[in-house]
Amino acid sequence: MISAHARESFERILHKAARTRLARSADAPCDIAPLGVRYGTPGTQGTQETRGTPDDAVRPENGVDLAARHAHVVVLTISGIDFRMLLVLHFDEDDATKAYFVGDDPDKSFREAFLEISNLCCGAINQELLGYFPDLGMSTPYVLSARCVPHLMQLRPNHLASWDITLDGSVRLAATLCVCAHAPLDFHAEVSDAHDSGGELELF
Repeated sequence: MISAHARESFERILHKAARTRLARSADAPCDIAPLGVRYGTPGTQGTQETRGTPDDAVRPENGVDLAARHAHVVVLTISGIDFRMLLVLHFDEDDATKAYFVGDDPDKSFREAFLEISNLCCGAINQELLGYFPDLGMSTPYVLSARCVPHLMQLRPNHLASWDITLDGSVRLAATLCVCAHAPLDFHAEVSDAHDSGGELELF
């Protein structure tokens, strides 16, 4: 139900949002690499390759277990008439990650700072998608244990993809895109490299 153009468009939009919102500045290093991820729970046949369809199964030993690799996730949702999209940002509360998003401010909570950045990232995606789907709503971000990640398969997504994100060469995150279509989706997004401040208007 999701064309190849639509899948690529969702992914390009997400990558731009990660580079312009998760990175500390527009010129800060932000490396994004695709991950082959196993989403199935132990003892099931739910193993999936992130960039394929449900028929593109890979063996568990060839996949990265994001539920074990990162301890926590932030989940945000963009919903419209034709689809529901989940943005899942995987993270750990290690010293390098805290220092990157909080800096030297002793009064700033890491969770608060990371939820705000996550919201801006999802807001940037929402802003791009509004050009193609005018009736969209965006949820507030919430934190879950990464052990919830395998349950994405219960949503029976039409597109599921994950990427490793490295900021400044040392801060490791991951992002998962999960799209459930309610109607055939086919669009081609023109995504520029320019920084768009539109997503910064999203509030939670």
